[in-house]
Amino acid sequence: MLDFLYSDFAGQPAWMWLAFLAFVALLLAFDLGVLNRDDKVLSVADSFKLSAVYIAIAVAFGGAIWWGMDTRPDGTSPALDYFTGYFIEKSLSIDNVFVIALIFRYFAVPAAYQYRALVWGILAAVVLRGIMIAAGASIVQSYGWVLYIFAAFLILTGLRMLVASDDHTEFKENWLVRFLRRHMRISESLHGNRFVVRQPDRATGRNLLHATPLLLALIVINVADIVFAVDSVPAILAITTDTFIVYTANIMAILGLRALYFALAAMIDRFHYLKYALALVLVFIGGKIYWGHLVGKVDPALALIVTVAIIVGGILFSLWKTRGQDRSSVSS
Repeated sequence: MLDFLYSDFAGQPAWMWLAFLAFVALLLAFDLGVLNRDDKVLSVADSFKLSAVYIAIAVAFGGAIWWGMDTRPDGTSPALDYFTGYFIEKSLSIDNVFVIALIFRYFAVPAAYQYRALVWGILAAVVLRGIMIAAGASIVQSYGWVLYIFAAFLILTGLRMLVASDDHTEFKENWLVRFLRRHMRISESLHGNRFVVRQPDRATGRNLLHATPLLLALIVINVADIVFAVDSVPAILAITTDTFIVYTANIMAILGLRALYFALAAMIDRFHYLKYALALVLVFIGGKIYWGHLVGKVDPALALIVTVAIIVGGILFSLWKTRGQDRSSVSS
């Protein structure tokens, strides 16, 4: 009767997937039902503390992979791939904090309601990232040459980041916002932490459901997350095509990012040079694929060390160059 739990699903027993999804559901329920029950503003200090908890959970999960999953026949380590993927995804996700903060500011969402919207956004990310990763891994496993297209895309994206202007001062109403405004009934103001509200329709006078600006912000943030995933998913698939490792590393990084958001948003100006480090990581990961084909496979441990060194170097250089600056209030 329970044989299906041990059946293969994307390279791993079904019970492993169900256990991970149940674990994520428990974390989200605790986050929404306990930590954010009163919609209080999360301080920078609390943001760092909660983020440290999520990082510890992610590291412990990596330890469980190290203990429970054997080295693959080709000599690669699932745990090492997980930690490399987690670190890359975590680092790349930092880059979208600024965009998220601008979206909240555009829709005039108070800090007290931002965290709740971000946590609900994880629910969508769990599904959407799963679809993208499953499709990407399946394509790469079936058509290995696609990996070289991903590698070229990562290199070009990294080079574009190195030369692109970072003059982002405001979020402008784009096609998505205009589409939503044309096709949805939207209230003129926020209604606490509610995503929908029933109120008189201006055209008919009847009490109808209206989306609030908080729901619009949530939709736009999740679309932005998909756009950012176009970079991050190929990056981690360039490390491994093990769907379970790719998916768990992605989700664990996203869970922690929501907790770290308020601290990063408050200090966003201090990380001005981080984007250049992220660009170099993308170029390095893409170049590693071609190097492995032309010269020889790069040791996964060395790849992890280089990636960590680039990101940490970018963070330290940013903090040093921007020392003495006042913290940005972009998150408010």
